[in-house]
Amino acid sequence: MNYGFVRVAAVVPEVKVADCAFNAGKIAGLMERAEEAGIQLVCFPELALTGYTCGDLFHQQVLLAKAAGELEKLLERTASLRLVALIGMPVVAGTQVFNAAVAIQQGHIMGVVPKTYLPNYSEFYEKRWFVPAAEALSGTVELAGNAVPFGTDLLFSSAGGEVTFGIEICEDLWTPVPPSSLLAMQGAQLLFNLSASNEAIGKHDYLLSLVKQQSARCVAGYVYASAGFGESTTDVVFAGNGLIAENGTLLAAAERFSLEEQLVISEIDIHRLDADRRRITSFAEYNRLNGGKEYRRIQFTLPEVPAVLSRLVHPYPFVPSEKEMNARCEEIFAIQTSGLAKRMVHTHTRHLVVGISGGLDSTLALLVCARTCDRLDIPRSSIIGITMPGFGTTGRTYANALALMRSLGITVREIPIREACELHFRDIGHSPEVHDVTYENAQARERTQILMDVANQVNGLVVGTGDLSELALGWATYNGDQMSMYGVNAGIPKTLVRYLVKWVADTQVDKASADTLRDILDTPVSPELLPAAGDGTIAQKTEDLVGPYELHDFFLYYMIRFGFGPAKIFYLAQQAFSGLYSAETIRKWLLIFVRRFFAQQFKRSCMPDGPKVGTINLSPRGDWRMPSDAAATAWLEEAEGLV
Repeated sequence: MNYGFVRVAAVVPEVKVADCAFNAGKIAGLMERAEEAGIQLVCFPELALTGYTCGDLFHQQVLLAKAAGELEKLLERTASLRLVALIGMPVVAGTQVFNAAVAIQQGHIMGVVPKTYLPNYSEFYEKRWFVPAAEALSGTVELAGNAVPFGTDLLFSSAGGEVTFGIEICEDLWTPVPPSSLLAMQGAQLLFNLSASNEAIGKHDYLLSLVKQQSARCVAGYVYASAGFGESTTDVVFAGNGLIAENGTLLAAAERFSLEEQLVISEIDIHRLDADRRRITSFAEYNRLNGGKEYRRIQFTLPEVPAVLSRLVHPYPFVPSEKEMNARCEEIFAIQTSGLAKRMVHTHTRHLVVGISGGLDSTLALLVCARTCDRLDIPRSSIIGITMPGFGTTGRTYANALALMRSLGITVREIPIREACELHFRDIGHSPEVHDVTYENAQARERTQILMDVANQVNGLVVGTGDLSELALGWATYNGDQMSMYGVNAGIPKTLVRYLVKWVADTQVDKASADTLRDILDTPVSPELLPAAGDGTIAQKTEDLVGPYELHDFFLYYMIRFGFGPAKIFYLAQQAFSGLYSAETIRKWLLIFVRRFFAQQFKRSCMPDGPKVGTINLSPRGDWRMPSDAAATAWLEEAEGLV
């Protein structure tokens, strides 16, 4: 597979009711188009070969025979095509007629899956024409001159077992326990639904929720193809819904009520689905507890196609979409403030101590502290914000730190660290002219000591400011800014910190505070541990040293959330940051990320308590348990081999 991606399509063909030859020609043409587009698995609507709205014509031997004959011609015409196609048609088994899906590849029928649940509606009383799957008399059916596997117990697996798919039909999805749920529990990562669902007011939204929810519940890709233009409109109208979803996210959708045939294309990330399923032990637990029927596995060949993605790879996986931004930011703040509030109540403290640098992280921590005090009806003056100017502090960050503290109404303290650090350098015999790691870390530890001691003075809590990205890279001084009494930002990556601060500036504070927040947002990220430049500006810019945080957050998300290796992360990053970073630049910073992530685990192994916010957290007590001396050899070998 191409980095775990399988290319699928939901097809909405033009149809003529009861004209099997016309419909077969359209199906064949669309299969050929799909093959040219690099599709590996393609799904057509329910009863696409005859049209869904044939009504009592399904009792006519002419129609049934014609459908079977046109299937044979379709197999001959498409024998050279490598893709797998799922065709809806009526299938005759002795005296029984089934509404079924026929899976074909390279001119051969792989298997036939009948519909499990037949609708009982005034406009579509399918039991008038078809027999439900449960009443089938045999596990095979004679079709196109061969006895082929037949039943709802069919799973289709690629050679090697990397990809397994299952099939259900229309109404099956709308039941309390859809067949696709059972298929997923047996290993199907891809689920296909051949449908012919008519339109009614509000029905489409419900359908969307069903498809997304089923893909999420099954941790699967879900491909839904429904009848469209050409079906009879005697009593109802079909909109031609083609939907592709993956684990709760809609990847692609057809244009509804289009008069043209459509190929709705996307890629399903099998590796991503497998990664989630490995974490969800209930899949195996269900099978153990419920036993269940044995499923027959039918092997197919997954065509090899060029590695091309049509789906969007978002460069900022931690950042919510614009339409979700307000609700998500409010939720994140609620998690942070609830965590801090519980810690304050438990420790019987009414004071919070936080170091304010004028940078993004300490700004977010201070905003969380302010809201927490508001929720607990504690005056904001109980927050002691301490600015600790040192060798690298610039006028801009110093002024912003003071302005923000004053506008938020907290207690402001200024404790310079220059003299204390110079005395410390003399004590340990270190020249202040040597700007090495000792020079930098001594400042960070001096600041932490001040915060801890002031907290002791007032019986307060030191609120940590370090974020998730810094924890991942180890960009913190051990027993310095790495330490606190509660780290409210520990679950927030740097890219999300920026959006949260912007959201607060836009929606939550007065103009004076908002102006300060916007200037903080425009300030380069820096620990300010090295002397300022000659013009007084920041000389030590973090992203010049460790790389762009937007790249590191991307690497972090895919490595921790899904367990992807450097090769796949590199591939995805090239898609996400196309035109912004070259492949060589991405490779450079990916190598640095891997090296630092492994080398700096010891700092995470003793990190303070702090709330989990999203799907990723590096707390050693919960989400991430990694030995501090684990070797990065295998990951580095893969990363170094990238081109």
